[in-house]
Amino acid sequence: MTDTLNTVILGIVEGITEFLPISSTGHLLIAERWLGERSELFNVAIQAGAILAIVLIYRRRLWALVTRLDDPANRDYLAKLLVAFLITATGGFIATRLGWKLPESLLPIALATLIGGVLILIIEAYVAGRPQTSVVTWNVAVWVGACQILAAVFPGTSRSASTIFAAMLAGLTLRPAATEFAFLVGIPTMFAATGYELLKTRGQAGSEDWNALLLGFVVSLIVAFIAVKWLLRYVQSHRFTVFAWYRIALGSALLALIVSGTMH
Repeated sequence: MTDTLNTVILGIVEGITEFLPISSTGHLLIAERWLGERSELFNVAIQAGAILAIVLIYRRRLWALVTRLDDPANRDYLAKLLVAFLITATGGFIATRLGWKLPESLLPIALATLIGGVLILIIEAYVAGRPQTSVVTWNVAVWVGACQILAAVFPGTSRSASTIFAAMLAGLTLRPAATEFAFLVGIPTMFAATGYELLKTRGQAGSEDWNALLLGFVVSLIVAFIAVKWLLRYVQSHRFTVFAWYRIALGSALLALIVSGTMH
C-alpha cells in the first residue's frame, strides 16, 4: 500500500470518527498498527482539519453567539460553554502535569469501546422515558466539561459520545440540542489541545512530509464535514443505538484479537 493511500485512509478515519460517538483516538491507534505510525505533527494536522469542518458547519451559530451579546439567551449559552471548557482545560492541565500519556496497549481501548457501547444502550433506554427538553442548564455544562476529561484520559471512550450522553443524562434530553452543545464545547477544547500538541512538536518539522500533511488535513476536513452534516440530520429522528452496537462489535472483536495474541 502506497504512502499516499495510507495518508488518505488516515485522513478518512479521522474525519469520520472525530465527531461520531465512536472514538477517533481509538480508531487512529488501531489504524496505525497496520498503516504505520505517523508523526505527532501529522496527527495534529488531521485533527485540525476536523476542527475546521465543525467551525464551518456552525459558522452562523457561532457568529450569532459572539455578535448578539445583547441577547440574554446568547450570553447564558456562551457562559455555559465557557464553564464547560474551563473545567476541561483545568482537568487536562492536571493530567498533563501528572505525566499522563496515551496507552501503548490496545486493551484499554478495546474495553472502553465495548463498555461505552453498552452504556449508550443503557442511557438511551433511560432517556427514552423522560420529557424531551432543549434547555442547557449549569448542571449540563459541568457534566459535559467533566466528561471531556474522561474521554481524554481513557482513549476509546470518545469525546463526542461522553459529552453528548453526559448532556442527556444531566437533563438535555433532546438529542439535536445535546449534540450541538457537545460539538460547540468541543471547538475551543480541540483548538486548545491541538495548539498544545503543536507546541510540543516544535523543532520536529524539518523532516516532515508536508505534502502528506496537507493531504491528510484536506481529506480529514472534507470527510468530517460530510460526517457531521449526516450525523446532525440523523439525530433529528434517530437514537444513537446504531453506534452502540458498532462499538460493542468492534470492542468484542478487538478483545478477541488481543486474547488470541494477534494484536496487543
